Amino acid sequence: MSTTMPDVSHYTYRVSWSPEDEEFVATCLELPSLSWLAPTQDEALHGLRDLVHHVVEDLHRSNEPIPEPLSSRAYSGKFNLRVGERLHRELAIKAAEEHLSLNQYVVRKLGDAS
Repeated sequence: MSTTMPDVSHYTYRVSWSPEDEEFVATCLELPSLSWLAPTQDEALHGLRDLVHHVVEDLHRSNEPIPEPLSSRAYSGKFNLRVGERLHRELAIKAAEEHLSLNQYVVRKLGDAS
C-alpha cells in the first residue's frame, strides 16, 4: 500500500448480478469493503468508480495507505505453499510418473485449473 494517488481506472472492477438485491453489484478487488448497486451494469460500474475515486482522495488527504492497483504490482513468480505430508507425497509420485519435477508438475496443474 502506498500514500501516492493511484489512477483509480487501473483498479480491478467486477460487475455481477445480485439475485438477493435484484440489481447489479459492482465491486473492486483492491477495496473489498466497497460496492455499488444499480439496475444496469453500466450504472453500477460508474457509481462504484465515483465512490472509489472519492474514497481514494479521502485516504490521500488523510495520509492513509492507499491500495496499489493489482495491475501495477510486481510479482516475483514465487510463493511458498504448505501442504500436508500425504499430499506432498502424492504430488511427488505423480510428478515422477510424468517425468517432471514437483515444481513443473504443480505449475502445470495450477495452469490447467485456471
